[in-house]
Amino acid sequence: MFPMASMTSETASSSSSSSSSLPQREYQYDVFLSFRGEDTRNNFTSHLYAALDKKGIKTFRDNDELERGRPIRPDLLIAIEESRFSIIILSRNYASSTWCLDELAKIVECMKQTRLTVFPVFYDVDPSDVRQAGRGSLLVHQKMKQKTGTGSFAQAFAEHSKENRERVQRWRDALIEVADASGWHVKDRPEAEVIEEIVVEILDKLNSIVRMIVSDDIFGIESRVDKMLNSYLGIGVDDVRFVGICGMGGIGKTTLARAIYERITCQFEANCFLANVREEAGKNGLVALQKQLLSNTIQTKSSINIQNDYEGANVIRNRLRCKKVLIILDDVDQLEQLRALVKHRCWFGGGSRIIVTTRNKRLLIEHDVAEDGIYEAMGMNYNEALQLFCQKAFKEDSPPKDFVELSKKFLNYAKGLPLALEVLGSSLYQRSEDVWKSMLRKLKEIPDEKIHDKLQISFDGLSDLEKKIFLDIACFFKGEDKDRVEDILESFGFHPKIGIDNLINKSLITISSKRLQLHDLLEEMGREIVRRESCEEPGGRSRLWLWEDIHHVLTNNTVSGK
Repeated sequence: MFPMASMTSETASSSSSSSSSLPQREYQYDVFLSFRGEDTRNNFTSHLYAALDKKGIKTFRDNDELERGRPIRPDLLIAIEESRFSIIILSRNYASSTWCLDELAKIVECMKQTRLTVFPVFYDVDPSDVRQAGRGSLLVHQKMKQKTGTGSFAQAFAEHSKENRERVQRWRDALIEVADASGWHVKDRPEAEVIEEIVVEILDKLNSIVRMIVSDDIFGIESRVDKMLNSYLGIGVDDVRFVGICGMGGIGKTTLARAIYERITCQFEANCFLANVREEAGKNGLVALQKQLLSNTIQTKSSINIQNDYEGANVIRNRLRCKKVLIILDDVDQLEQLRALVKHRCWFGGGSRIIVTTRNKRLLIEHDVAEDGIYEAMGMNYNEALQLFCQKAFKEDSPPKDFVELSKKFLNYAKGLPLALEVLGSSLYQRSEDVWKSMLRKLKEIPDEKIHDKLQISFDGLSDLEKKIFLDIACFFKGEDKDRVEDILESFGFHPKIGIDNLINKSLITISSKRLQLHDLLEEMGREIVRRESCEEPGGRSRLWLWEDIHHVLTNNTVSGK
C-alpha cells in the first residue's frame, strides 16, 4: 500500500463527531466505484469490480458513457449516499470530467456527514500532482510537467477555472480531502497485486462491521472466536485442518461458526458456508449439497452436472485440491454427509480449513476431526446471559428496577443456553410484570414450544434403546451415580454402557464426579416428551416421577400397559 497519511486530524475529528450523532444507516452497497471511463473502464476498474464481486462485495459501478457537460444523475447521488465505502480511481483524465468532479464532491460531502469511508487509488498519476492541483499550485506543476511529464490534474483545473470559480473551489476542497487519505499508488507494481490488497482491505473493514453487529447481539462471542483462532485453526499455517464444534442444541454452535467465517473468509481463495446440512440432506439429498459447495467455491454460474454423490465427491476433490478454501458444514448428523463433502484432507489445497458443527461428537471422532481439534461449545456465563436476555426483553443491557428479580428467575431457568435466553427475552418484550409472573408459572408446567422443538431434534435422532435410556435419566437419574444407574438399566437389558456413551457423544448428558448430569432444559424436554404420551391421564404415560401423579394412578386404578 502506498504510505500516505490518513485524513488530517482536524478533518477526521469533524467527520467522527458528525457521524457519531447519526442513527444507524441502511446501506444498499458495500462499495461505490468512482472512475473516468475512458481511462480505466475496460482495464483496472473492470478487474477491480470483478474481484470485489467474486468475494460477494456488493459494488456500484456506473457503466454509462458520459456526455460532456451533462449533469450528474440523481440515482448516482443516491448510490453514493447508500454506500459504506467509496473507491476513487484517480486516473490521468479524471479531473477533466466535470461529472467525475461533481461525483467526487458528493463523495466527500457524504464522508463528512455520514459513515462513508473513502479510499483513493492513484492510477497513472502522481499523488503529489493530485495534492498540488487541489491546492491550486499550477505554477509548480507547470514546472513539474516540463520536468516529469505530469501535471494533468493541475492543467485540468486551470481549464475549469475559466468557467465557474465557486464550483471549482468545491472540487479543489474535495480533492484535497481525498488526496490526503490513505490509499494505493499503482506504479511499477502488478495491477493484480494492488487489486488483491484493495479487496482484502475492504473485506477486513466489512468483517469488522459484522463483528461489531454480532458482538452487540451475541455477547461473549468474540472470546470464543479468539479461542478457536488461537487454539484450533492456526490461520497462516499451510497444512489442511478439520476442526469440529460440538454441543447441545441451542448452545450457539452455528453463531460461533458464522462469526469465525465472517472474520477469516477474506484470507482464502474460495469459501462456502453450508447451513442446515442435516435438514438439507434430508430434503434434497447429498448431491444437491455437493453442487452448492462446488458452486460457491469455484464461482461458476453454469449448472454443475453430477449424477450421484460418488461422482460429486470426485468432482470436489479434483476441483478444490489446489485451492485454499474455507468450508463450514453446519449441523451435520450423519457420517455420510462428511464423506460426501469433505472426505479427506488431500481434497483441498494447503492452508484450507474445514469447520464442522454437530451435536454428535462421535461423528467428528470417526472422521478423524479430533486429530486437529474439537471445540466443545459451552453456555453463557451469568453476565453474558444477563446482557443477551436484557437486550431481547428490554432493548437495554440491564433490567429496570421492577424486573431485576424476575429477570434473575428467567436466567436461572435458561441456565446459560442462548436459545432459551433469546426466545424467552423476545417473548417478554414490552409485557407487563403480571405477564412475566404468569410466564414463569407456565414454564414450571409446560416448556416453551420453540425451545422444546429445537432441543427435541437431538432426541429424535436417537435409537429406540437410546431414547429409553435418556428418558429414564431425565425422569429419574439426574445427579445419580453412573455405576449404580448402569446396574439398574442393565437389569432391563438396556446395554447402558454403550447407550450412555452415545448420549454423551450426542451432547445430551455429561459425567461430573462420576454422576450423570444434563442441562435443566434437556431434563425438562425429556419429561415433556413423556407427559405428551398422555397429557390428561398420568396412567397412560411410560414413566411417573411426581408423587401426585403416582398417587392419582394408584388410587384411581388408571395404570396402563405403558
